[in-house]
Amino acid sequence: LPTLESYKAVVSTQSTGGEVKIHELKPGGEDILVTEENKEEYVNMMVSWRFTRGVKDQFAAFLEGFNEIVPIQWLQYFDERELELILVGIQDFDVQDWQAHTIYRNYRRNDKQIQWFWQFVNEISDEQRSRLLQFVTGTCRLPIGGFCELMGSNGAQKFCIERVGKENWLPRSHTCFNRLDLPPYRSYEVLKDKLLFAIEETEGFGQE
Repeated sequence: LPTLESYKAVVSTQSTGGEVKIHELKPGGEDILVTEENKEEYVNMMVSWRFTRGVKDQFAAFLEGFNEIVPIQWLQYFDERELELILVGIQDFDVQDWQAHTIYRNYRRNDKQIQWFWQFVNEISDEQRSRLLQFVTGTCRLPIGGFCELMGSNGAQKFCIERVGKENWLPRSHTCFNRLDLPPYRSYEVLKDKLLFAIEETEGFGQE
């Protein structure tokens, strides 16, 4: 691996059709080395290149095609979660499969909070189940193989419920690990209200 001192960090290489091109992230960037003093600027410029400047042509082509199907101005009426549900649809959920492929931390399968959680999942609609799945995993769609094939940031990752927090806390999620932090609520009504608020009334709240 190149060392920090010898790495020409303000240069980005991109392979297109077998041809490697060098793109300077700033004028004269190919001749600028990364140092402790400029490394933050380099990281910011590289992120900007990877997510905006470097893909602007591809993104413009995507928007043009998308606009032919759905006028772009219509998107302003939806948040990102609603848009995903509209684009991919709402599927039928096998709650038994969900339950069979869920693991627990600091809870046991027969704890009352876990029993209440599954009561809640059984009672809500498939749209609300999609939102719950989206809240915990970051997506409202399951793999073809069901819950046993859920993926996380490090590969296969089962749906997980962990006992965290106090009764007055809202549930939190860790989408990289498909994990729901469920406080030890003292009644089913409280658990239901807190979960519904978390999955329907918040925008990015409690997600990591």
